Order: sequence, then structure tokens, then C-alpha cells
Amino acid sequence: MTALLTTIALLLAGHALADYPLQGDFLARAKNRANPIPGVPWYHGLLPHAAIHGAVVGLITGSLALGIAEFVVHGLIDDAKCMGRISYNMDQSLHISCKLCWVVILMLWGTFS
Repeated sequence: MTALLTTIALLLAGHALADYPLQGDFLARAKNRANPIPGVPWYHGLLPHAAIHGAVVGLITGSLALGIAEFVVHGLIDDAKCMGRISYNMDQSLHISCKLCWVVILMLWGTFS
């Protein structure tokens, strides 16, 4: 039970770290294809930001597959927010839901016995 709770806490803390101080103003603005920084392709902001999240999840869980899943899903969620399809609050709710899904997957894989 301790390993499970520790993993949840680390994933949430990792999300906060990757989504705020590690994102910075440049990536936050550059990833927005609806309002990109002139001369900077939007994917030059979104892909590195999603990769940071994927790396955090991969390092915490020890799973390359979950790191790749986080990279893909985080990028899709952030793009939906930037395009105005979802709100900031929905964006954050979906990100947290993903972290809980990764923990459920780890449980199904027998990581926490």
C-alpha cells in the first residue's frame, strides 16, 4: 500500500513540476497552434512539453510504455485546451485522471503486490 500511495504522490508532484516550472513561458506560449509565437512552429513547443511529461511518468513508474502513453495523451489534451475545445479545469482534470489510470495499469501488471 505504501508503494501505491508513494507512486500516486510522485505522479501528482511530477505533473505539477512538469506543467508549471519546467514548462515555462516559452513552451506555454509556443505550444498553442491557435496563437503561435511568430516564427516558431507550434509543435516545437508542444512536443518537448509532452516529452517532459512522458519522461517524468516513465521515470516514476519505471515503464517506457506508460511514459510514451503519457507523451501522446498529454499532447492531445494540451492541444485540445489550446484550440479552445476544453477548459483549463478540464485539461487539469484529464491530466490527473491519466495519472490515476497509469496507477491502475501498474496494479493490473502486478507492480504493487
